[in-house]
Amino acid sequence: MQALSKQGLSRHISNRAACAIGLVCLVGMAGATIATSAFAGELKLATTTSTENSGLLKFLLPRFEQKSGVTVKVIAVGSGKAMKMGEMGDVDVLLVHARKMEDEFVAAGYGVNRRDVMYNDFIVVGPASDPARLKGGKDVLAGFRKIAAGSTKFISRGDNSGTDVMEKDYWKQAGIEPKGQPWYVNAGLGMGEVLTMAAQMPGYTLSDRATYGAYRAKTGLAILLEGDPRMFNPYGVIAVNPAKHPDANYVDAMKLVEWITSRDGQDTIAAYKVEGEQLFFPSYRGK
Repeated sequence: MQALSKQGLSRHISNRAACAIGLVCLVGMAGATIATSAFAGELKLATTTSTENSGLLKFLLPRFEQKSGVTVKVIAVGSGKAMKMGEMGDVDVLLVHARKMEDEFVAAGYGVNRRDVMYNDFIVVGPASDPARLKGGKDVLAGFRKIAAGSTKFISRGDNSGTDVMEKDYWKQAGIEPKGQPWYVNAGLGMGEVLTMAAQMPGYTLSDRATYGAYRAKTGLAILLEGDPRMFNPYGVIAVNPAKHPDANYVDAMKLVEWITSRDGQDTIAAYKVEGEQLFFPSYRGK
């Protein structure tokens, strides 16, 4: 190899140094982009299907996005799956309705700053002909026993959602094991799809009032049992714990937690109606 002159060697070293500096700058810029991309105003929200199927989120979230500048990406699944996504760090914040599971989620260190948001209630719906003769009853356990005694079709969500967890608990309290019975249909679907199935079969199902309200006209199902205190249905918001998942967008998660429990957020929830009927009730109006 021909030896480099002193001037050529100096130029060669300078060029290599410039390349190295440029590479460092590019890597630094890329690193900064990667580091900030998770916090660039996008918030991943895992929530129960009832908040989406009912139309609430389409009414609620645009106001939050406008005020905060945060874009919310909604992942609507059952509450159990939503919390599993929180455990894995796949989302930033949860809006769910399975209080026992929520408390366990927080106690295990996966979530922080859980707050009550709103509530409605569960109802038993079915065909207007009401073959199990539930209409007028207010005892959900007695109603479930009538369904089992008459072997009338019952469609279960079967998706470990908040509604599914409550339904299974009602059967247990009623002293009945429905699994494997020919009249018990395990759908593994969201609330809207289960209501559609109940209309088509026809059969009974347990629904949150909000999703039923959004699907009432298209399914023709009737409310046949309501008013049992056991059927109270509270919703909570939980930020994913940044100590467990440092990549979680905790800053924007807390913006949503604070807003949805503020007077503005609570008033927005109260203002949402379908055919003039309020479907969700704010837990408190905030400050």
